[in-house]
Amino acid sequence: MRKVVPRVTIAIDGPAGSGKSTVARCVAEKLGLLYLDSGAMYRAVTLLAIENSVEENISELIELVKQCNIEFTENGKRIFLDSVDVSEEIRTPDVNKLVADIAKTPEIRHEIVKHQQRIGAEGNIIAEGRDLTTIVFPNADYKFYLDASIQERAKRRFADLQEQNVKTTIEIVESEINARDEKDTSREHSPLQVAKDAIRVDTTGKTVEDVIDIIVTHIKEK
Repeated sequence: MRKVVPRVTIAIDGPAGSGKSTVARCVAEKLGLLYLDSGAMYRAVTLLAIENSVEENISELIELVKQCNIEFTENGKRIFLDSVDVSEEIRTPDVNKLVADIAKTPEIRHEIVKHQQRIGAEGNIIAEGRDLTTIVFPNADYKFYLDASIQERAKRRFADLQEQNVKTTIEIVESEINARDEKDTSREHSPLQVAKDAIRVDTTGKTVEDVIDIIVTHIKEK
């Protein structure tokens, strides 16, 4: 039987491939929390831009983001954009290429933060992304920053893409992650950074279970 932690908010940040999505989903299941995948939300908005051919028209995209509805089901495993399941569509190479540029737009981030805070308003949530501990939920009860070596992160991402039958190489994946890191950490609005009160966890060489145990142990100790 899952243990339910009352009115708790857990926020996790970290770069691409650090394992935060898998870990957050598992911790949510273990503690009976709602899992909010913020990266999937930005991917959904990027898909929205592609489908409406407004990749270059930010003002139109902002209006679409204001009007759209984003929800999660199945413990965060499925994401719905305006009642349509887009869980697979948001993981395509086309979305991968554009999501960082879309996500760095301040007005877009501002609207997404509203969506995230709406979903998290009830508490009992674990959320992960790149500005969850600093911008979205600065008063979270628990904050974690997950990281791993670039080689480890590229290996994980490459394995995911192979499962999706996406043709690429480990060298290309590593280059894409490096580029994503640069964009995430150097953007002017809400850059990826380590919150002062966040617990840092290096996931290199660790199993998912190892990282879950570290996080759950910290929560139980506090």
